[in-house]
This record gives sequence, C-alpha cells and structure tokens, in this order.
Amino acid sequence: MILAILFFAWASAFAQQNPVPALRIAGNMTTIELAPVLVAANGLYSGRVTVINGGIPNLMRGEVDAATNAETQLLRQSVDDPSLRVILTEAESFYRIVARRSAGISSVKDLRGKKIAIALYTSAHYYLVKSLALAGVEESAVMVVPFMPITGMSAALKAHQVDAVAIWEPESENSAAALGSDAIVLQNRTVYRELFNLQTSTKVLSDPAKRRALVEFLKSLIKASAGLRDRPREFWPLLSTKLQYTEAVIERSWPQLRYSGSIAADLLDVMTEEEQWVAKETKRAPRTRGQLATLIDRSLLEEAIRGVRK
Repeated sequence: MILAILFFAWASAFAQQNPVPALRIAGNMTTIELAPVLVAANGLYSGRVTVINGGIPNLMRGEVDAATNAETQLLRQSVDDPSLRVILTEAESFYRIVARRSAGISSVKDLRGKKIAIALYTSAHYYLVKSLALAGVEESAVMVVPFMPITGMSAALKAHQVDAVAIWEPESENSAAALGSDAIVLQNRTVYRELFNLQTSTKVLSDPAKRRALVEFLKSLIKASAGLRDRPREFWPLLSTKLQYTEAVIERSWPQLRYSGSIAADLLDVMTEEEQWVAKETKRAPRTRGQLATLIDRSLLEEAIRGVRK
C-alpha cells in the first residue's frame, strides 16, 4: 500500500513537471467520422484539447496542430503545402446515393439526365463519378447541383428540387428518412470508401513537444476507436451533444462507418488512383505514387502503438 501511494505521488509529480502540451484540432463538426477525436478529447487525452470546426486549411494557416479531412482534400491541398502529413486514418465511411423512386430511378443508370446534389470537389463528388463510371454513365450526362450547406440536401430532395443526393452520413440517412417509401438507396461498397484522416505537418512535427503531444493523442485515438467499435452505444450521447444529431440518427448511420485506429493499409493505393481525378479537376499533372507516399508518416502511429502495448 505504501509503495503504491509513493508510486502515484511520484507519477503525479512527474506529470506536473512534464505536462502534455495542449492541442488544437480542426474537424468538420457535422460529420460522424470525427467521433474518435471527440471521444479522445473528452478525457482520454491527459492534456487539453480544443476542437474547432474546420479542416486542413486551418492547419495550413498555422491555426491548429492537426486537422481531419478525407483523402480527397489532402490530395487537393498538399500541392500548395507539401508539408502536410497523414498520421492516422481516423474513420472509414461508405457513401450512398439516395434518390426518389417517383423520379423514375431504380439504379445508377437511371441517374442519366437527373439533378444530383453534391458537395462539389469532395470525396462524395468522387464517389458519384466512380459510381456513374461503373454503370457506364458519363458525368456530363447528369446535372450536378453544388449544394451547401449539406444539411439542407434532404429537404431539397423531398421538395423535388433535386432527384438524388450523393453524400456522407448522416445526410444520406436523413435523406432516406425524409423520402420514406419513395426513397431508393443506391450503394456499391466496392466502388469507393472514404478514408477520413488526421493530418499534421512537418512544421508542427519539427517542435519536439508537439510531436510528443500528437503521439500521446494518437494513443488516445486508438483507445477511443476500440471503444467505438466495441461499445458504441456508450458514446452516442456524447456524440449527439457535440454534433447536434439525435442518437437515433447516429445509430442509423453507424453501419456505414468503421473506426480501426490505424492507417488504412490501402491508403496509398486509394490516393494514387484518386490523384488522377483530382489532377484533372485542378488542371495539373498527377503526382507519382512515390511522390504521394511522402504524404504518409507512419512513425507517430508506430510509436503510439508501442506505448499502448506497454
């Protein structure tokens, strides 16, 4: 007992002398993919974490230490800032196209000539393009309707302003619920899955204290991801409060998400293929697989995994 008291007294003194630096994280506060960050910031990380609404642009401006976004935005933004680095695949998400049956839609092929709401130049846009291509439908054969904020897509679909939406959760779930029996959900999980990553930059990592803090934060994300996989219902109340979605909506969206607490094994494969589309859209030459590989830094995760196993 005395040894235990002495140990905890020493540990407390050590923690006070070696505090984990505070972190600022940018993430889209309308996406359920952000769940591990929100859980880790709610007590798992021993330091202070401030989560703001945003993404990679905040990181590029030096406003945060790390930021979340799909691999699509990393491909777009890393041309302007090659210092960006993926350090974790925080979530994997399967997208869906939700359409109105009454518009004569029963398959992806029926989207020809229809109005489809999307968030322009995002991972959802890429999913739509890939889905159309697989069905033999040219992108030019549909009427793409850029739509912001995405939280209004379900209402626009119900009001017949568009015929379909291609978007992430929970707006695809909200769209299906808004249409009820008139909804047709089109999904092929082999087409594409979003890789929602946590990014930092070599500029941040050049600060030893910040690097140490991010390794500790990754340990918290690994634990948070395990909890979200094994006991998701325990965390839905917290996520509901942070994201302003009901627990029922989160529960219905949950089957479309995965939290592995690692870097996706095929991340580079996905990035290499998707780079062709992003490069064409941004009117530049695509980067090579080797060039894209430099955007992935596995060293922090490897260090965090060793720390979790101790």
